[in-house]
Amino acid sequence: YRGYYIRARAVDHCVQDFLLKTQGLPRTQILSLGAGFDSLYFRLKDMGLLHHAVVYEVDFPNVACQKATLIKRMKELSALVGDTGGEGLGAVTFSGEDYKLLGVDLSELSELERTLEEAGLKNEVPTLFIAEVVLTYMENTRSDALIQWAAEHFPQACFLLYEQVHPEDPFGHVMQQHFSQLNSALHSLAEYPDCEAQQRRFLGKGWTECSVMDMNEFFTCCIPGDEQQRVQTLEPFDEYEEWHLKCSHYFVLAASKGMEPSWTPLLPSVTVPRHAGPVGMAGSVPAAVCARLSGVPGLRRYGHHSVLIKPNMILTTGGFGEENGQHCRMRNFHVLSKHAGYWKAVCVTQNIPDKRWGERLYHTVSCLSDTLALVVGGRTSPSSAGLGMLWLKFPETCNASDPDDVAVELVNLQPAAEAAALRWRHSTTEITFKGEQYLFVYGGRSALEPVLGDWYFLHTPELSYTVIAVEGPVPESRHSHSACSWEGGVLIAGGLGAAEQPLGSVFLLRELEHGFQWKTIETHPPLVPRYSHTAHVHEGKLLLIGGVWFHASSVPGITVIDLMTGLCLDYVINVEHLEWPLMLHNHSSVFLPNEKELLVIGGGGNCFSFGTHLNPEPVVLSLSSILISH
Repeated sequence: YRGYYIRARAVDHCVQDFLLKTQGLPRTQILSLGAGFDSLYFRLKDMGLLHHAVVYEVDFPNVACQKATLIKRMKELSALVGDTGGEGLGAVTFSGEDYKLLGVDLSELSELERTLEEAGLKNEVPTLFIAEVVLTYMENTRSDALIQWAAEHFPQACFLLYEQVHPEDPFGHVMQQHFSQLNSALHSLAEYPDCEAQQRRFLGKGWTECSVMDMNEFFTCCIPGDEQQRVQTLEPFDEYEEWHLKCSHYFVLAASKGMEPSWTPLLPSVTVPRHAGPVGMAGSVPAAVCARLSGVPGLRRYGHHSVLIKPNMILTTGGFGEENGQHCRMRNFHVLSKHAGYWKAVCVTQNIPDKRWGERLYHTVSCLSDTLALVVGGRTSPSSAGLGMLWLKFPETCNASDPDDVAVELVNLQPAAEAAALRWRHSTTEITFKGEQYLFVYGGRSALEPVLGDWYFLHTPELSYTVIAVEGPVPESRHSHSACSWEGGVLIAGGLGAAEQPLGSVFLLRELEHGFQWKTIETHPPLVPRYSHTAHVHEGKLLLIGGVWFHASSVPGITVIDLMTGLCLDYVINVEHLEWPLMLHNHSSVFLPNEKELLVIGGGGNCFSFGTHLNPEPVVLSLSSILISH
């Protein structure tokens, strides 16, 4: 529901601001263009906000007639309007004291002008125009003419626009494809692809003031903190990536002219730290399809985990994806192995006496030996508790040309360590303390806590919970961060923090004589906050792959952080050889140091508006040009 909420909230916010700023005037008008079955008038009337305002709604004649019939049929609605019996006169399908419903084609300007005049619209009265995902369905010459007509004919006017933006990035392609399949092409996007272009459009067509923000910015800056919190706790929710991507692909624009005082509904009321976007790109990294792995349906998934279990052999487990032509939680494992320079994938069944595997998403898998891996946490649905721990055992002989079954065994944990397992979107990293091996479980979220900041040391292989002293500045709670083993400690980068804000901090947990210490790694330029990325360390460099950030002008590619100097370089991923949009969130990646290559497996998500979108096949990213050995 969040996508509908943010749209309605943005419109209500701006409309109520207009009514508040003009409440001292003898009369105002609201003209809703392409109003459809919107209930805005009835909400405003019920709240007692239409003191001196008249609302005019315009849509195609057949839509206006259907709406008029509905209003007449419902006593509560017709009572609110106070039917004056003025309907049936030409294009006016319904008429009340302060409500006029008109059936007319918006693209026929002279017809629109004549109909509005007949219905009593007065050009000299301060007027708010509303176009909520309407203009983009018209040819640009016609929508431009409408914007200009409104500015030229109304000396005191405001214009509220809510529409799509950023057609060319991967999510933008998915969005455009969705509307094309509905036979509703989005015309505005080619000429006005971003917020700045939309702002220039209005300023060039007679409007003197214009502000615009995408919906991530609107949600963060214009909605009070307590209301944000209310919305974030209304339902079990775990689709953060799709929510933030959708919000970065819609904007709200407020333009005005001749208003005293000026109309500025998009002034931030909540102060949030402003993070600059990427400074510039240091270069590019080529992406190529992994030849022999195309067409393996089980590798189309997200929220899964991939781990190198021995050289040239990868185990991929869990997640949500495509099996037998159906979208579902993935029960089967896949083993990928490399022979004679080519990857090959085989589906592996598990010996599972019951449903312990639980078809989990957002778990971790840590390889403790050639034959043993540990699964920690994960979830089925966001309202369920986490799923505990499992051993995965594979025979000595396991390889992808002849994959043996993987045996799954439940881990019986001591109660103190159980809390470590009941989480998802966390990290589990191998570390060393006094020469002994431990797993460090950090962060994530649970059914009760939207974000966790605690940690556990589990001594391997028996997984006993061990208390080890930790000093230094404690990192902010986070989930969907990255964690890498480095020099016996662990590097934590990014993540989604409290209030669902991406983080740009990087921390090193390093061994001291009597325990560990958190140390902040300063990056310059500062790391652009992100989450849902993957990470690897190679020769003193931390590589961050993909993720989601709030800077809609570009998508995260690969960021390389020099751990000695803190220098932070961003590289764009060159996707010209891919025939589909590459989604670098909810993916898994395996770094192959000898080839200086990254194998990206899966990625994508399930968007409430645009459906499930999955990377159709694994991709190889060649890093040789950016990892020049010294």
